[in-house]
Amino acid sequence: MVEERIDAGLAWAPVGCTLPTAERPLRVAEFDALFAAALRDLRRSGPTELRLTLDGTDEVAAWVADLVERESGCCSFFTFTVGRDPGDRLLLDIEVPPAHADVLDGLHAMAIRATSSTGVGWAPGTPA
Repeated sequence: MVEERIDAGLAWAPVGCTLPTAERPLRVAEFDALFAAALRDLRRSGPTELRLTLDGTDEVAAWVADLVERESGCCSFFTFTVGRDPGDRLLLDIEVPPAHADVLDGLHAMAIRATSSTGVGWAPGTPA
């Protein structure tokens, strides 16, 4: 069965999301703000896996922890793993089951748009 998607900027959110509809644009805006402020790199290792490299500040770490906890509460199919790289940047690994790869595609596209506007992390034609 193909799930319908929420229209416009919420294309990555599945219709079955339990987040109240009125709060969905706010959640998308939170991800956009995080990506614009702190995203430094992204890598797609497969259709169900995405790694985001973010600033390693305590503020960003707290922001990420809060956001992924709330996102896990409404979309339980996400698996978020937070760690650090040798340079003490924050690593956010996101994994989804194959049935939700298109949701990860949407989140990945949002991150690419954010890095494209800041000029860091990814450029067309490079592996992401």
